[in-house]
Amino acid sequence: MTVTSRSRTVLQALLSGTSLLLAPAVLAQSEAPPPPAPVAEPAPASEPAPAPPVSVEPAAPSVPPAAAPAAPPPEVKKDKPWYERIHLRGYTQVRYNRLPSFRVNDALINDQGDRFLGKDNGFGLRRARLVFYGDVHEHVAIYLQPDFASVIGDQYHVAIIRDWYADISVDSKKEFRFRVGQSKVPFGFENLQSSQNRLALDRNDAINSALKDERDIGVFFYWAPAEIRARFKYLVDSGLKGSGDYGVVGLGVYNGQTANRPERNNTPHAVARVTYPFQFGQQFVEMGVGGYYGRFNLAAAPRDDAAYAVARGPDMVDARAIVSLMVYPQPLGFMAEYNLGRGPSLGTGPDEELLIDSRNLHGGYAQLMYKLDDVAGMTLIPYLRGTLYKGGKKFETNAPRYDVRELELGVEWQIFKALELTGAYLIADRNSSRYPYTQQQGHVTRVQLQFNY
Repeated sequence: MTVTSRSRTVLQALLSGTSLLLAPAVLAQSEAPPPPAPVAEPAPASEPAPAPPVSVEPAAPSVPPAAAPAAPPPEVKKDKPWYERIHLRGYTQVRYNRLPSFRVNDALINDQGDRFLGKDNGFGLRRARLVFYGDVHEHVAIYLQPDFASVIGDQYHVAIIRDWYADISVDSKKEFRFRVGQSKVPFGFENLQSSQNRLALDRNDAINSALKDERDIGVFFYWAPAEIRARFKYLVDSGLKGSGDYGVVGLGVYNGQTANRPERNNTPHAVARVTYPFQFGQQFVEMGVGGYYGRFNLAAAPRDDAAYAVARGPDMVDARAIVSLMVYPQPLGFMAEYNLGRGPSLGTGPDEELLIDSRNLHGGYAQLMYKLDDVAGMTLIPYLRGTLYKGGKKFETNAPRYDVRELELGVEWQIFKALELTGAYLIADRNSSRYPYTQQQGHVTRVQLQFNY
């Protein structure tokens, strides 16, 4: 029987009394590779060589661990410069009133509304607006609107200020705000509705006779909850012909002599309006009431027959109350307004025709409309409006008294957002706005192209 080297080692360990506990170490040693062959060492010298000096370097100074880098300061959000917050938009209306009509009367004119009525008129710029607007501060917004299609005397396309004001909000939600400058006076619905959105080509005489150009210089306070402000915006942006955001409650004081005219007395007008848009089923409805009071100082001048229109006192009572209803077209819509009050007016009888006094006035309008969406990718809105008014026009020389009955049938064709075409047929029975203020009847066919930018 052959005895392996491993067995021989174990036997030697047992015979020598070595503990079996050391066997693994012995085994490890027995399995270790054999040591290298001995190398002959050189003969020792007579004296041992001194040990070489050991170079001892100074210990490096202890360096404290580097502190963690400090967190960078929070980034300060810089406000944009005010000029980067200003936006620009606008619209232009080009009108032509000489299309064939059933009954043409060149003596039928309307200086307050469409100045292109009457003979010897062709194409005209009815409105040419630019609007500069934006939030220049968290609590301050501006709105500046010049019009480049105004008329002064026989000069057309004159630039003039329509709006120039700042909205100063009291709270962060902008529910409470003051409007300071020249702006629309919160009276009625159609007066506040932009001409860019209105269906009828001109505002009605009954309500618009209260305020020339719908504006004056003053201070107005508006309040509306945030959700109602969003609703006002939706009613405009959605194409439903809203009037814009003039608050649920609007209060104000203003000169009272109408836009771009100086105050002529020390008694400013005061105005108040309450309106509320709500949803009735699937349709939005808005109802409102309001009124104003003040004293008006009008311009009286000699007439062509050399007779003078004499005003009864320099400051005459100028006051009105109004109710408004708007059923937004979804698709059928209806709107109506009626106002009554007193205001400067030329007399009508033989004993009063040369006397201007504060006289009773009343009138209103009603309009039906139907919104047809997605007609070959476009929107059509036909409408029918009737207007009645009996009262003076205080801002015209000698405040002539008007008797107006009009019916307008038209359709607005929204080709796309930037382009609209409106055609209208007007049947009018009204007195002329020029002396001798005779009653005139006639029909007018008009077309207007509006481009928005």
